[in-house]
Amino acid sequence: MKIIIQKFGGTSVMNDERRNLAIDKIEAAIDKNLDPVVVVSAIGRMGDPYATDTLINLIKSTGIEPNPRELDILMSCGEIISATVMANTLKARGHKAAVFTGGQAGIITDDNFLDAKILKVSPENILKSLEEGVIPVITGFQGMTENGDITTLGRGGSDVTASIIGEALNAELVEIYTDVDGVMTADPKIVPDARVMDTIFYNEVFQMAEYGAKVLHPRAVEIAMRSNIPIVIRNTNSDYNGTLITNYHRTRSYIEEDMKLITSVAHINNRTQVKITPFKSNFESNELLFDNIAKAGVSIDMINIYPEQIFFIIDEKQDILLEKVLKELNCEYSLIHDCTKVTIIGNRMRGIPGVMAKAVSALSKENIEILQTSDSHTTISCLIESQYTNKAVNALHNYFELGK
Repeated sequence: MKIIIQKFGGTSVMNDERRNLAIDKIEAAIDKNLDPVVVVSAIGRMGDPYATDTLINLIKSTGIEPNPRELDILMSCGEIISATVMANTLKARGHKAAVFTGGQAGIITDDNFLDAKILKVSPENILKSLEEGVIPVITGFQGMTENGDITTLGRGGSDVTASIIGEALNAELVEIYTDVDGVMTADPKIVPDARVMDTIFYNEVFQMAEYGAKVLHPRAVEIAMRSNIPIVIRNTNSDYNGTLITNYHRTRSYIEEDMKLITSVAHINNRTQVKITPFKSNFESNELLFDNIAKAGVSIDMINIYPEQIFFIIDEKQDILLEKVLKELNCEYSLIHDCTKVTIIGNRMRGIPGVMAKAVSALSKENIEILQTSDSHTTISCLIESQYTNKAVNALHNYFELGK
């Protein structure tokens, strides 16, 4: 069998018209002698009757906060409804189809409800369905513990389902269908000339997801990387080729000489910059500081440590938690709120000197102050005030000619 995983997001299954467009894609795969395995998200988005956020608001309307185990049971219903409706739509189009929950599909997880980690996948039920000529329709976003409890895989977990099932079945390809034509060089709501990329490397799209672009769940990319299964991001509503995500060069309008130094610009809003003066506090070492921050559950990023000062950033939602820790340690500190982390990403910048200087130049020409920087082999991040986000993203996008 040549298996293809086809994952359809919430907007791709939100009504009968969209579901039939999705089935057109499934039938196109069958025409190519591929065996499709379908993964679906919950129907629609916030406000739609069976969307995940709608279900969460429903239980919270009781006035009692649900415990994580019971919340996972409720949230799994959205995908179960979606999968059942999709399977019946397939049957109406003349196909054999069967619904599988995450657990029935063999996805076994730990009991970390709301953000479970996948321990193993036993795909025997899915393989049996394929051998019998029945299209499996799997509920995304969920699994099951070894004790039989339903778990969910965190936001964007349907992408993870598609990748892990693809790995377990040694699939030829994973297709992620959504409402955009592919992976774009920047957020098109901010950058008018953002364009769809034909091809991008796993590590680049992973960085994009990590640095704020709503592209693909990072865990889904990790799974595809280790199993070397290509992913294609496509639009359910068009026949556009989409974006190929891979580890190696493909021929589809992609030549190494055409690769740009920078491939995309991503950004994350709602950051707070923290500046600490450690030598005026009563703790003995940086280790104590960071240990207490970690114990408080505060995640820190863009860490710069100097003899007399420490800089890092946090999600502004964790401001209160962090300040409690710093006050308990009698730290002298200051916060800058309403910051944005803007990041340029490119696999080819590895080992190339002067890229940071170019990024700084692009922002300086727009009179945008850089509060802090950090970099890796394939990324350069600049922290700026959020009021300059749109100007900064466009400046970098234009400077590195990503719209051409």
